[in-house]
Amino acid sequence: MIVVTGATGQFGRQVIEHLLLRGVPAGQVVAAARTPAKAAGLAALGVEVRTADYDRPETLMAAFAGADKVLLVSSTGSDATRIAQHRSAIDAAARSGVGLFAYTSVTRAPTNPMGLARVHRATEQAVADAGLPAVVLRNGWYTENHTAALPGAVARGTLAGSAGDGRIASATRADLAEAAAVVLTLDDQAGKTYDLTGDTAWTLPELAAEAAAQSGTPLGYTDLPAEQYRRILHQAGLPDPAVDLIVDADVQISHGALAHVTGDLTTLLGRPATPLSATVAQSLRA
Repeated sequence: MIVVTGATGQFGRQVIEHLLLRGVPAGQVVAAARTPAKAAGLAALGVEVRTADYDRPETLMAAFAGADKVLLVSSTGSDATRIAQHRSAIDAAARSGVGLFAYTSVTRAPTNPMGLARVHRATEQAVADAGLPAVVLRNGWYTENHTAALPGAVARGTLAGSAGDGRIASATRADLAEAAAVVLTLDDQAGKTYDLTGDTAWTLPELAAEAAAQSGTPLGYTDLPAEQYRRILHQAGLPDPAVDLIVDADVQISHGALAHVTGDLTTLLGRPATPLSATVAQSLRA
């Protein structure tokens, strides 16, 4: 039995869908969610839905009961909250005796300078300390983190950021979810670590140029000092934690934090990763 946490989120749901596409019987898949009612669509496919609230450890033990494999999809919130939640899941998995524990970390977690990497480093260490048979999926930056802003940017005529000419070897959420499903259906994965990036690295000026070409509307990239970009995001109504994450990510991208390319994702998928142009097209159609 394979248990996927965060099953009602975009990533967890897609992992389950890919497990079913790979032939895993629905009855052997558990969608673990804080709010089970939100997983009604998965239940309609025959997937078992269980309550799994990271803040209520007793629900995690019940959610992991009988599991051969567990995928812990990283939670959201402050660093302290997320680390505590992840440790609760790790403890529950250890006590449940799962055969394989998979965790969605971040690319180059040990040395990644992004602020968001702190949680992932702490979680990877907690997994190691627990002695769990584990596989680490170090997910690269989602392409959608930037392409989601394109419709508004096209309307305004400019794409803003603080990443300069830093390159981003991103991957789509769907590709990374499919890779997780592949790993969960393979044997002998304990002890492995995958660094999952796209096949090519691109810049925000290149993203703007691609969107301009596809939309037929002039679109340039405006590089801003971090504090100015921060003010713009605040004015747009984004909460402080989101603003901090976005600005920090762009600054670190400008220093090369996401420029590296590995072949791990392509190897797992057995095909090239989805190109930037395809994700841009999907965003502009939305």
